[in-house]
Amino acid sequence: MGTARSDRGTARGDTGTAKGDTGTAQPGVTRAQPGVTWAQPRVTWAQYMSQGKHAEARELMYSGALLFFSHNQQNSAADLSMLVLESLEKSDAKVAEDLLENLAKLFSLMDPNSPERVAFVSRALKWSSGGSGKLGHPKLHQLLAITLWKEQNYSESRYHFLHSTDGEGCANMLVEYSSSRGYRSEVDMFVAQAVLQFLCLKNKTSASVVFTTYTQKHPSIEKGPPFVQPLLNFIWFLLLAVDGGKLTVFTVLCEQYQPSLKRDPMYNEYLDRIGQLFFGVPPKQTSSYGGLLGNLLNSLMGTGEDDDTEDGQEDSSPIELD
Repeated sequence: MGTARSDRGTARGDTGTAKGDTGTAQPGVTRAQPGVTWAQPRVTWAQYMSQGKHAEARELMYSGALLFFSHNQQNSAADLSMLVLESLEKSDAKVAEDLLENLAKLFSLMDPNSPERVAFVSRALKWSSGGSGKLGHPKLHQLLAITLWKEQNYSESRYHFLHSTDGEGCANMLVEYSSSRGYRSEVDMFVAQAVLQFLCLKNKTSASVVFTTYTQKHPSIEKGPPFVQPLLNFIWFLLLAVDGGKLTVFTVLCEQYQPSLKRDPMYNEYLDRIGQLFFGVPPKQTSSYGGLLGNLLNSLMGTGEDDDTEDGQEDSSPIELD
């Protein structure tokens, strides 16, 4: 994974107005000396914001950020990227695909190791939720996942795919992840974890798509079902059982495949939640989880925030999806 180059001082042509990709002058965006490259667009941005011209302010900052990124001026570009977000946060702009694509574009150009990128994506996801949930818009998650996949940051890519609706993209990423970084003996575990986690998020469609696509495309998996790997057969039966909704089938299935489920201590925790969501199993009165496992279970959705959850993710106990 390559690291984006840091600021290297003044872009070529210290005077005059910088031009965008189309050759049109960008108002308020100049090529100046290091340390003040961001000053003029910030002043213009403040003027636009004070006049209630939020769209103009946002477009100016977006153009300026792209310009500074093109000249490897990461700090100035990141600063303007944050102002793009502030323009959105202070306006009444509705969440739209073009805005999400713009945010994802800025994210893709940021240094993957910069703290500004972490702050940017956190605020972008919060804004994209539109006040309806704390996990962020599925489309933005998908776009972030694709960028992280290209950077071979598979773990974070998987997290964002899980909060998207792109089961096929997730499966293709997991095939690459497993083939390049995983053990051959664990080829089944990559997709099993993803399916169980999608189900914990009440996303049956993506769970089914990721399983079908992964098992069809992975070079180390023989065509099925049935499969050579017992864990894959369990996941196949589980997806069928979820559609049927019969508790007895679910219970017998989990009992019969305990040897495979013991390969990862999280599997039974996921299945406890899946039992509650799809088979009417009552939640445990008291949590039996402690230590590290308890911390893991509390880290994803149960963060103590009061904002409403999105449709398909309501009534969710905390489950770790990292």
